[in-house]
Amino acid sequence: MAFIQASFFSRVLLKEVGLYAIVPEQGKGPFPVFYLLHGLSDDHTIWHRRTRIEWFVRTLPLIVVMPDGFRGFYTDNDDGPAYGRYLVEDVIGFAERTFPAAGKRSGRCIGGLSMGGYGSMRLALAHPELFVSAHSHSGALFNMGRPFQGERKAFLEKVFGKRRKGSAHDVFALAARHKRAGTRLPKLRIDCGLDDHLITHNREFHAYLEKLGVAHEYSEHPGVHNWDYWEEHIQPALRFHARALGIHTGEAVKRLGG
Repeated sequence: MAFIQASFFSRVLLKEVGLYAIVPEQGKGPFPVFYLLHGLSDDHTIWHRRTRIEWFVRTLPLIVVMPDGFRGFYTDNDDGPAYGRYLVEDVIGFAERTFPAAGKRSGRCIGGLSMGGYGSMRLALAHPELFVSAHSHSGALFNMGRPFQGERKAFLEKVFGKRRKGSAHDVFALAARHKRAGTRLPKLRIDCGLDDHLITHNREFHAYLEKLGVAHEYSEHPGVHNWDYWEEHIQPALRFHARALGIHTGEAVKRLGG
């Protein structure tokens, strides 16, 4: 696999931005693309620094793109930049112009942790026409009908606004809207550690999807909100995406874990 560090100009953010990418050096493209999102306190380098993601995908015909999401929750901020549009227009646009990418729904998947877990669910539900599958580890899957509490309240209200229930930020509302419309949704997978401080949010979103009858995978495992957990659980997430993308590589996929 080739490891690529790229800088490019975001027309949405009006600034230079960075991303990491892992690209197959063998095989015939175009290849499907996995957009892998970081959490609130990190940047585009973190998945490569903290996990063996490059090793895990070494035998897969898959491009992995790790963009910088800043602190924007991958949504168009109520009082700030349009980070959702940036991901869809600039990041995907750059990846599909630059790499041997499939460039269609059946060849795109997305996932992430914490803020990135929320981001992957929101982007998949806001743009079901773009992604075939999405996963969330330890996602910040907030119920937007409830008030924010604590020291981050002011920051979160700048991101999501004060009238956020039913908005484009609201993953509960997006799921309900698509269920009523009969939209073909991406395959969804959600997991969280049993001792993670976000477990209640994950359980509530899972229960709501079950109530709606929205198909998804959900699991809880021993662990907290840390890289030991995400290093372990990115492997079954890769298997999940491989199935959705139609990647059949026998032992290469089996080695990714259960």
